[in-house]
Amino acid sequence: MADVSLLTAIATFAFFGLVHPGAAQGRGELRFAKAVLGQLQQRSFSENREFCGYIGRDADGRWRASLAYRGHQDSCDPRFPEDMTVVASFHTHGGFMEDASSEVPSVNDMEADEAEGIDGYVATPGGRLWYIDTTEMVASQLCGIGCLVQDPAFVAGADGEVYQSYSVDELIARENEG
Repeated sequence: MADVSLLTAIATFAFFGLVHPGAAQGRGELRFAKAVLGQLQQRSFSENREFCGYIGRDADGRWRASLAYRGHQDSCDPRFPEDMTVVASFHTHGGFMEDASSEVPSVNDMEADEAEGIDGYVATPGGRLWYIDTTEMVASQLCGIGCLVQDPAFVAGADGEVYQSYSVDELIARENEG
């Protein structure tokens, strides 16, 4: 069961259109992640490839993004940057494909972030933005359909019902159903 203070924090961010269960990272990180992924969406759709990288702070404390690496249709392998303190990964989910479950983070997305000891941000073809909290092993929708640039081919509902958040066990169950 979620802690009441966590629910209050989620409700506060939801009021402003942004849900961020890891509120310790703050709105600056969230705005930066949203801007980085927003810039990658159109290219991700047109090439139907994932793009990925890292978000962190440079020596002067400024938010930075690593180089965005071009991946494959359903995977991406960025190089860990040496010139910043990394706090999170980021990646897009490519273009809309009717037979792909791309509107939620995958178990692999969550486990890869956990293995690196960082959190993550995921952008979907429907324009959703997700936050992966690897301390709690929960993926939460920061904003829904159309929050980011949306693939023109996107069909709402093709992925079935999409919840506001998923534990790793819920993602495993969802992947096993599909």
